[in-house]
Amino acid sequence: MIRMLRNQSAVKMAALGAFALAFFSVFPITLAKGGKSMEIKITSTAFENGGEIPVKYTCDGDDISPPLRWDGVPDGTKSLALICDDPDAPMGTWVHWVLFNIPPDVTGLPEKVPSQPHLENGAVHGINDFRNYGYGGPCPPGGTHRYFFKIYALDTVLNLKAGATKAQLLDAIEGHILAKGELMGKYSR
Repeated sequence: MIRMLRNQSAVKMAALGAFALAFFSVFPITLAKGGKSMEIKITSTAFENGGEIPVKYTCDGDDISPPLRWDGVPDGTKSLALICDDPDAPMGTWVHWVLFNIPPDVTGLPEKVPSQPHLENGAVHGINDFRNYGYGGPCPPGGTHRYFFKIYALDTVLNLKAGATKAQLLDAIEGHILAKGELMGKYSR
């Protein structure tokens, strides 16, 4: 009788575990420690999410980086990383900006971030698909393209050198992302 009750209890626990696994696969929890949302809000004073990126920030203008602000960086963040890319490029996703080891107390970037390997605040530039350090603005060959500015809060400072690629950055941040956010702008010529 005791063995039968134990077997029934084990079956119930297994069923409960299977239900929890199925439930959280469909409805993933997006909370960090302390119950805070794991989404960082990233904005720009130059354009709204889903809006048109002004010519000034493209290859048809001054080709300078737009101002960015973010909030919602969780406690325990050791560094931030930023990627800007265009998934609508004809040859596959085109990388416009790679920046990492941004100090966690930095809450944004000004317009026209210098295109040098190391910034004064300690952040480090990777290399974009134009083969340059820093930001390379939208320059689509045709049609309207979407440009995603993605910010990542990390539980570590990355051991990457200046000139790291987006792929190298993504490999390095795997398993270290505490929170992330995204801002999308559009541009057509």
